[in-house]
Amino acid sequence: MKRVDFSRVNITGGFWAQKQELVRNVTVNAVYDRFYETGRIDAFKCDPNAPIKPHIYWDSDVAKWIEGVAYLTIQKKEPELEKIVDEIVDNIEKNQDADGYFNSFFLLPDERENRFKHRDCHELYCLGHLIEAAVAYYQATGKGKMLKLMCKYADYVERVFKIDASAGFTTPGHEEIELALVRLYECVGDERYLALSKHFVDKKGEENKALTDWADLRYCQSHKPVREQEAAEGHAVRATYLYCAMADLALKYGDTCLKNACEKIFDNIVNKRMYITGGIGSSRFGEAFTVDYDLPNLTSYTESCAALGLALFAHRMLLLTNDCKYAEIVERVIYNGFLSSISLDGKSFFYTNPLEILPYMINKDTSQAVKNQLGLPETQRKEVFECSCCPPNIVRFIPSIANFIYTTDGDTIFVHQFMDSTAQITLGDKVVTVEQKTDYPYTGSVKIAVKGAPVRLAVRVPQWSDAYEGESDGYLYKDMTDGQELCLDFKPKIKLNYANSNVLFDLGKCAISYGPIVFCMEKQDNPAHPRSIIIDTRGKMSLGHSSDLDVMTIEADCYIIKTDDKLYSSKPPRLEKSKATLIPYYAFANRGQDDMQVWCLYK
Repeated sequence: MKRVDFSRVNITGGFWAQKQELVRNVTVNAVYDRFYETGRIDAFKCDPNAPIKPHIYWDSDVAKWIEGVAYLTIQKKEPELEKIVDEIVDNIEKNQDADGYFNSFFLLPDERENRFKHRDCHELYCLGHLIEAAVAYYQATGKGKMLKLMCKYADYVERVFKIDASAGFTTPGHEEIELALVRLYECVGDERYLALSKHFVDKKGEENKALTDWADLRYCQSHKPVREQEAAEGHAVRATYLYCAMADLALKYGDTCLKNACEKIFDNIVNKRMYITGGIGSSRFGEAFTVDYDLPNLTSYTESCAALGLALFAHRMLLLTNDCKYAEIVERVIYNGFLSSISLDGKSFFYTNPLEILPYMINKDTSQAVKNQLGLPETQRKEVFECSCCPPNIVRFIPSIANFIYTTDGDTIFVHQFMDSTAQITLGDKVVTVEQKTDYPYTGSVKIAVKGAPVRLAVRVPQWSDAYEGESDGYLYKDMTDGQELCLDFKPKIKLNYANSNVLFDLGKCAISYGPIVFCMEKQDNPAHPRSIIIDTRGKMSLGHSSDLDVMTIEADCYIIKTDDKLYSSKPPRLEKSKATLIPYYAFANRGQDDMQVWCLYK
């Protein structure tokens, strides 16, 4: 199975074209402005007298922003953004050590002696993102300076960690370099980089010292060798980045044991440790996975970067196995748990993505200096965070979203995601043009036209669709002639979803979806608090539209729980018929702080 790179796909209209234009016109500059104000951009000057001392992970923030710029540039030249990137690259070249080392924090005079001594200081993590940025920028612009600088740095890492083994630790505390080295190998063709990625992955489990005094080796996925791991453990972003590299290496080396481990871990995530939105990492303590079925809504952490990491892992598993269940998870993530991380105006972001918000819980401890005693997730998006990994991840993810649409296998083109687009796809010695016309996910109508040569299409039938049945592997196959058009309609419906009974937080509740989109309820749209609304499962449900948010809504018959004014009473509550309004989960918290919930009572 081969991926069709997004650079071969032009998203021409519809849902994702709007999101891409939002990133191009608003988000990429908004993130840059905040990074400039906070000192992240100037940190690359490595000025010891700068008013703001860089943080150990700042290089990765800027690197992801550079990668996003590269992806925007592939579709349309952005000379002003390119100029900024070139200046940053010049600063890297100017300040890089002779041996190849570069990190804006550890190049400061009082930190130089500490490089590669502490496993959780993000040096290799930052390098990984710098490598990904360098590869992307070279492929987008043809400029090879940053790529050359990062190859030099990677060569130094190979010597320190693999050849001499002189570093103070064996593997990175925060994974990322492993998958980045695979990309570097694919770009320059030097097998040493692929072997170095394999070295880091194979060494997992050899460490015997925890990163911190508050977490054990599971936190950084070092509790056992990767081929023996069967469940997702520890920090969710670190975990998914590692799993991405494992899947990459399983494909490159034909490593069956590594593939089997990836399959077990993935199944553990989606069947026992994933929210209905595709969010993962339920605990704020270490931004981590916990135990099976522990999926609280009010305290859900579900970091934006973790959702992105799950989508990347799922797509790699699709390439490795050709199983449509992985494409299903990509769809769940991109329309829900990931997309909720960016505001509708493109200027602000969620680091965490809770499935329920009760604003009063944040400030209820009126007599205490610390109001949010429970450490509940944010209720409003922010323009920048102290740890601002998520905003630039969004900048690089949305412009490259077409990576998820197509793969090829022999003479077959697999269609996994549905976006209004035109693609140039190479099959052997021929180039086939595939055009999608669709307003997905608002409707299920998809028209796919093929030009250039006869070809076989394999179109994923979404699991939520009842329109096409009998396809054992989840794909609808069709032999297409030159100029032929395939017209499909997946016929999305409003559906009620129920959690496994082991998810104690969701017992007696349902979540409502339409096609791939999960919906939620905000107080300001409804006649009562969401917790006092009971969805009438036998009542009418219909689609509507929110004029202030400009998004689809669901209108549902419901009951409101009514009581008298007494604090306690022997008189049972009465149920009053009413109407409830739900909006897409990705659109919550765009009109100020408000009560919100995904899981609703039902009758």
